[in-house]
Amino acid sequence: MTAAVLTFDPETLLRAQDVRIAFFDIDGVLTDGGLYYGPDGEQLKRFASLDGHGIKLLRRAGIEPAVITGRDSVALRTRLHALGVQHVRYGTEDKRAAAEAILQALGLGWSQAAAIGDDWPDLPVLTRCAFAAAPPSAHVEVRARVHHVTQAAAGHGAAREFCDLLLVASGRYATLLEEVLA
Repeated sequence: MTAAVLTFDPETLLRAQDVRIAFFDIDGVLTDGGLYYGPDGEQLKRFASLDGHGIKLLRRAGIEPAVITGRDSVALRTRLHALGVQHVRYGTEDKRAAAEAILQALGLGWSQAAAIGDDWPDLPVLTRCAFAAAPPSAHVEVRARVHHVTQAAAGHGAAREFCDLLLVASGRYATLLEEVLA
């Protein structure tokens, strides 16, 4: 079998087809939202490798991944560096301003942007993007305002589902899958 089996609602795909940048929140999206501290007070984070591979696939498809997060830690910086994410804003209170600065630097607009987030600080970005998603554990006000709620949980494939949807919408998913199967 070489054909892709993944499908999404056609209206959802139409909304996401012109996306050229994808904004990610970290806690509650790329992690399960829990805050873990080691014996010396250091922050520990668990990331799903599925999510990381999805971010790498976005870059290969010409969709720029960007991260805007209210936190900062060595673990987070290490993971994002390993994924090659170049557009990152750490410790950010005003996520809208951070997103606008990244969009401007890349010569893109909100109509070319997608985002995935889980809580109120993400709403100024989510509500402006052409396509917005949230994991099922997101706050009710966030889930009510996005275009897609993932089936996968935060920190357990939600970001990968978001990436896959963007890849299908861009028309690159099947080609990338075929490259692996060849």
